[in-house]
Amino acid sequence: MDKDLAEVQRRALQIGAVDAVVVDGKQTFAEEYVLPALQARALYEGCYPLATALGRPLIAKLLAETALEMGAGYVAHGCTGKGNDQVRFDVAVASLAPELKVLAPIREWGMSREEEIEYANERGIPINVKVSSAYSVDENLWGRSIEAGSLEDPWIEPPSDVYAWTADVGEAPTDPEYLTIGFERGRPVSVNGKNAGMVELIYKVQEFAGRHGVGRIDHVENRVVGIKSREIYEAPAATVLHLAHQSLEDLTLTKDAARFKAKVAIEYADLVYNGCWFSPHREDLAAYIASTQRYVTGEVKVKLHKGSCQVAGRRSDLSLYSRSLATYDRVHTFDYKAAEGFITIWGLPLRVWASVQARVALKKSKGS
Repeated sequence: MDKDLAEVQRRALQIGAVDAVVVDGKQTFAEEYVLPALQARALYEGCYPLATALGRPLIAKLLAETALEMGAGYVAHGCTGKGNDQVRFDVAVASLAPELKVLAPIREWGMSREEEIEYANERGIPINVKVSSAYSVDENLWGRSIEAGSLEDPWIEPPSDVYAWTADVGEAPTDPEYLTIGFERGRPVSVNGKNAGMVELIYKVQEFAGRHGVGRIDHVENRVVGIKSREIYEAPAATVLHLAHQSLEDLTLTKDAARFKAKVAIEYADLVYNGCWFSPHREDLAAYIASTQRYVTGEVKVKLHKGSCQVAGRRSDLSLYSRSLATYDRVHTFDYKAAEGFITIWGLPLRVWASVQARVALKKSKGS
């Protein structure tokens, strides 16, 4: 998953760049983009953990900062005219440095995927793509996105060569494996009792989950530009950490907070997907989400087996789950008599309605 940054720089200079500035942004990406999205439970359309969508605003920020440092008036990207990334780059640059003009030659020239490959081959631009298997692949710390080629037919099962981080279920270990993820204030901090920073922790979880075939996503999604697109994602660490984090929130958030946060999660995911990371609306929602995480501390045990990831246990010193209240054993502390009064008050509006309006409706029904 790690890129050879020196090789990236060498290739840029080889094809004619005057200079090449290469930045290792993994730490910033994990802390300032992935972590807030994980705490928000940002899953676009309840499915996609937004790996590419989260990476674009950071790339745009670094791009704009570098351009301004060098006194440039233009920045460029290679996005097509029908994808989401053109929106994300253009909007992010406009939000950070509106004085910069964005050049998008692929979009402006209206090039197809085949024409892009031919253009690169004719000019000696090194690419690892062939027309016969012209997948478009983007990957970062949080996941891989794969599209195009045979995947454009949503009836066709993704070929095995699409995947790189996850084992095929048939080749995954026969025995299940358990991971215990520790959280502090909504932040994952340990795996199986060993502390780790965000970047290292994501790598560790990805290794375990990928070995068991966990994290494959086949999604037909609604793009920003108004078309549906079939996307294949590999997100082993994101799949496990989102599930574990949600399970711990189930223990530690109040009912009202959990339900309202679920609504915020949809809005937050849409903003990220739609390229509005640097909007004040996204920042305001992020402030609320950060507040909800102050008691999300504890451990979650997950079971990895043959492509599935299930919560096997969770615990927290700040848990709102009370076994003495929930149990049906004799040692329970729940006041049954209090339930009677509660039910009387709770059902009062319906009893009033039944005694007045429901009877009128019933008489009219019989009369007809």
